[in-house]
Amino acid sequence: MGVKQVELAAATGLWQGIGMNGSAAGGRWLALAFGAALGAGGYLIAAEAGLGTVPSSFLLLIVTWLGYRLAIILLRSADEQVPLKFRPPAPPQTHAGDGIGISSLADPALVVSPQWRVLAANEGALTLFGQRITGADLRQTVRHPVIMEAVRLGLQGESPVLREVTTLGSQDGAFRVRVVALEDGRQLLTFTDITQARLTERMRADFVANASHELRTPLANISGFIETLLGPAFDDEPARRRFLEIMSREAGRMSRLIDDLLSLSRIELDKYVRPQTVIDLPPLLSDVGKTLAMRLEGDGRNLVIEVEPDLPQVVADRDQMLQVLHNLISNALKYGRSGTSILIAAARDAGASRGGEEMVRVSVTDEGEGIAPEHLPRLTERFYRVDTGRSRSMGGTGLGLAIVKHIVERHRGRLDIVSRQGEGTTVSFLVPAASPAPRAEAAPAGAGTGSPAAGAPSQIRNESVT
Repeated sequence: MGVKQVELAAATGLWQGIGMNGSAAGGRWLALAFGAALGAGGYLIAAEAGLGTVPSSFLLLIVTWLGYRLAIILLRSADEQVPLKFRPPAPPQTHAGDGIGISSLADPALVVSPQWRVLAANEGALTLFGQRITGADLRQTVRHPVIMEAVRLGLQGESPVLREVTTLGSQDGAFRVRVVALEDGRQLLTFTDITQARLTERMRADFVANASHELRTPLANISGFIETLLGPAFDDEPARRRFLEIMSREAGRMSRLIDDLLSLSRIELDKYVRPQTVIDLPPLLSDVGKTLAMRLEGDGRNLVIEVEPDLPQVVADRDQMLQVLHNLISNALKYGRSGTSILIAAARDAGASRGGEEMVRVSVTDEGEGIAPEHLPRLTERFYRVDTGRSRSMGGTGLGLAIVKHIVERHRGRLDIVSRQGEGTTVSFLVPAASPAPRAEAAPAGAGTGSPAAGAPSQIRNESVT
């Protein structure tokens, strides 16, 4: 056998062994056979070259050992790679739900084709544009030039496109339209309702403008009187006294306005913090009556307080309750007829219970001209006045009922205003009653002093403050 035949046999035997799934021992025998074949080939080459027996034998051993080690390395590599070579690649994992459908979007949404055809619409879009929007031509169903322009820009490659529109579909208000490009030239249109945000911005701008106007007017009056006192009326004692009185009133008006603005700001900061203090209402009502006693006497008025017996305590902030009552009674004094009574009533309101929580209603009633029905919904707006001139002449800031409304909302209550022209106005509010404390066992009828007998009818407790 020649040298080439020996090497060919060794290589063939080795690769056949690599292709077999034999044991580790079988692999070693194949490696040894490969090494021996290579060694034999080396021995024959050395013998033909005339190197002699000893050098040829030495070369046989070296080549055999090197061939064996090489075969072992090749077999190990084959054990690691051959199974992977024949293992089919794992298919990519795809899920039908990987793409988010427009039905999961909270805002109204449409998918439009490059031909302006509406391919899909979610529930919000169906409500906004009608059930026939799907499959229709967007240009014939929506017909809004701003939206058409946004979609046209999207089809030309611009993405995203943002626009704001008003009076869209079946709803009035403001919407932010967003056009985003999808695959295959399709466009995703979303419509976000921003009506409340725009109303809030407008209310904020109106508030700043009104507050500035309310402060600018008395400030301008004071500045004008100062110039007059420094000029023509410098030596006019009666005029100086009259101007100084007016300046004092205007300064007091600015001071009250600033105090009300600061009070309103503090109330809004605590709007979401519900009071936890438990208080008694009857002493509070009496305190308010004593505080306003001089104003009542000056107008020939008297304050009548009616409190239901066994009135439960309420969960409320005492200082804010005093502020509410003070504002309501002050309004009754300003707009009620002189010489008439002002009634404050406090009683349970079973019909207003919420989720099993008992409510207590406190109402303030005056006898006056009343308020026209068209003004009632706006009475709690900031700086809103039914009669601006009369309110300012009486020292009103236009913030009293706004403060009352925010305080009542913080207490998780409700403000109600009922008025009849020519008769008067009743402003009432609800506050939650405190959970009743465990009561001791009832004493026998007639026991103790001053206790009504069991089963005796409840009497309204009246108190008059003049």
